[in-house]
Amino acid sequence: MFEFRRGSLSEQIVEVMQKRIQDGEYAVGEKLPSEHVLIGEFGVSRTVVREAIANLRASGLVVARQGVGVFVQPHSQPQSFRIEGADLAAVNEAVSVLELRIALEVETAALAAARREQPHLDAMKEAMMTMASAISRGEDSIQADLSFHRAIAEATGNQHFLKLFNYLGELLIPRTKLRTFELTGQSLQNYLDRVNREHEQIYSAIEQRDGESARGAMRLHLIGSKERLQRGTATPAE
Repeated sequence: MFEFRRGSLSEQIVEVMQKRIQDGEYAVGEKLPSEHVLIGEFGVSRTVVREAIANLRASGLVVARQGVGVFVQPHSQPQSFRIEGADLAAVNEAVSVLELRIALEVETAALAAARREQPHLDAMKEAMMTMASAISRGEDSIQADLSFHRAIAEATGNQHFLKLFNYLGELLIPRTKLRTFELTGQSLQNYLDRVNREHEQIYSAIEQRDGESARGAMRLHLIGSKERLQRGTATPAE
């Protein structure tokens, strides 16, 4: 099985796939291995593989053909918008991404409140429960956090919100880029408990189809995360 170093799994998979494309292991016009094959090779979740493929697509290296697969593009393909993972090592860059989230996810929450169906609510609730369980055991809760926000994007019924979310992936959670996250006056566990309580407020507003409250709860959640990050101290991830 592939051996990962410390850091984002999806970014490391992107590095491997980029090198394979550059070295001609995956030739121009060739179809990439299926999700199932990549999951087996790298030993990661489907979510991580999809985030890696989304990054490759955003870079213009590959293109998806509906119902067929993902294919290598000519190297002259123009580069699309991309946030380099290394840029997020510093706290100020993590804050910049939170500002992007505020612009994007506040309206996402309002649309989700108007359009959500029961399966979306179920997915949000499951993500919150998974996150709470992980926090209580002192385990990694990042994927559960991502799942909660992804379920909100899905609930909009607008595929472009979901595609953008999947592209940004782990970049949306500041602590994925920070090795330590000891905030002034509170432990990481207390911080994450508070984050999940804020998730509950967002969920409640979406469940009640209250768009304005959903906007407000999401705005408070993300602004709070930004302010807590700015007040705290952190060491860049290796």
